[in-house]
Amino acid sequence: MGRFEFKQCADIEGLYAVQPYVFEDARGYNFEAYNEKDFMQAGLSMKFVQDNRSTSRKGVLRGLHFQKKYQQGKLVSVIRGEVFDVAVDIRAGSKTFGKWFGIVLSEEKKNMLYIPEGFAHGFLVLSDIAEFEYKLSDFYHPEDESGIPWNDERLGIQWPVAGMQIITSERDSSHRPFSEDVALEAKKAE
Repeated sequence: MGRFEFKQCADIEGLYAVQPYVFEDARGYNFEAYNEKDFMQAGLSMKFVQDNRSTSRKGVLRGLHFQKKYQQGKLVSVIRGEVFDVAVDIRAGSKTFGKWFGIVLSEEKKNMLYIPEGFAHGFLVLSDIAEFEYKLSDFYHPEDESGIPWNDERLGIQWPVAGMQIITSERDSSHRPFSEDVALEAKKAE
């Protein structure tokens, strides 16, 4: 394979940790952040149509977000700082429905996470500032957005929040609890 290492995450089909090969010397570093050929060889044949970036300060928790009808696959990475990134399988009928996976993404590691369609996604900023980048397989449709509370007890996500003041948006604080209805809601929209 090319210049990436792909590792399936926690036996969740379609969810991959991606580590690019980084060329470093006294001048700095250089690496490919995406190469369609290498991703295709790994079985990841998505087409990206939109790139987004966000900047957040320590303690900001964004998510858990998903699109109902216009589901998005995402390749996420951190350009500056460090975050704890989480993906939750909400695919109707999936054998790993409700299972979550968390990984630290950082500027230092230059690692990425590929999150396929049918997942809820969120992240917690661990550094003073983090700049986060998303490559998306479908366009953003604000009317189609939904979410799950980041601290939903049924999911039991182990966020590294000890001693941290968590900052969320009003929207993220008002999502309804996780249930089978989440998969049904996403499936109805298909």
